[in-house]
Amino acid sequence: MSEQMNYGEDYKYIPMSSVSSGKGQEIMPDIYSFTVQVVNLCMIGEPNNPTGWTLVDAGMPKSVNTIIKEAEKRFGSNARPNGIVLTHGHFDHVGAIIELVEHWNVPVYAHELEIPYLTGQKSYPEADSSVEGGLIARISPYFPNEPINLGHHVKPLPSDGSIPVLKDWKWVHTPGHSPGHVSFFRETDSALIAGDAFVTVKQESLFKVLVQEKEISGPPRYFTSDWKLSWHSVKILKDLKPTVAITGHGLPMKGSELTDNLTKLVNDFDQIAIPKYGRYVDGLEN
Repeated sequence: MSEQMNYGEDYKYIPMSSVSSGKGQEIMPDIYSFTVQVVNLCMIGEPNNPTGWTLVDAGMPKSVNTIIKEAEKRFGSNARPNGIVLTHGHFDHVGAIIELVEHWNVPVYAHELEIPYLTGQKSYPEADSSVEGGLIARISPYFPNEPINLGHHVKPLPSDGSIPVLKDWKWVHTPGHSPGHVSFFRETDSALIAGDAFVTVKQESLFKVLVQEKEISGPPRYFTSDWKLSWHSVKILKDLKPTVAITGHGLPMKGSELTDNLTKLVNDFDQIAIPKYGRYVDGLEN
């Protein structure tokens, strides 16, 4: 069964970490954000309940032991989630997924438009090293972009917005950064897991990533191929009126800081988020 799962041929460890790497924080009693190098994942569920929790995203390549250790620290020895849900399939969000599926034997859920990138059928567009932004954008072609293959282990999220393993949450389609990118929202307390629909650090800048300088930003530029859709997705998330947001990169935001910054991002998306130049920017005005 598991032998059909494989990463792309360009899969590799990326030697890059921020000051937040290896740190976790409880955002709400049942929402825990943990940073693996330069990306955040979430563990949703009450602490010390070894099987009553869900993993959102799967970190960087070669991070499986770090993730398992953190899960057991929070939920108890032999902690095993009821499933893994993905915001999207870029390498830094599925870096340890095959080893985690093999270790835990749990299903994976993603948007149906993301499934081809998770079942070996389609590669993501190549990273744009020419995009405005900084050193990480320059080195981005080094990042893996070939599809991984999870075979039958990955299932499409139900079309009604529900998440089989997260009863109080719904998924919201927020494309642009990738075709099947989704964010997760809980109406009871307006908690948002935004993935890379927007982030809270300038992910293209190596310095800002390393020190985790906090500022609202659009999706990481080097992997974003549809800026019109990205802008629309941010508007959708703003209209949900989230009280707290955990993003794929950067520090969590909440309260008026989040509301004000998200409003600013929507209003000035063309200035804040859309790069002045790059492969996927040409012709945007048309």
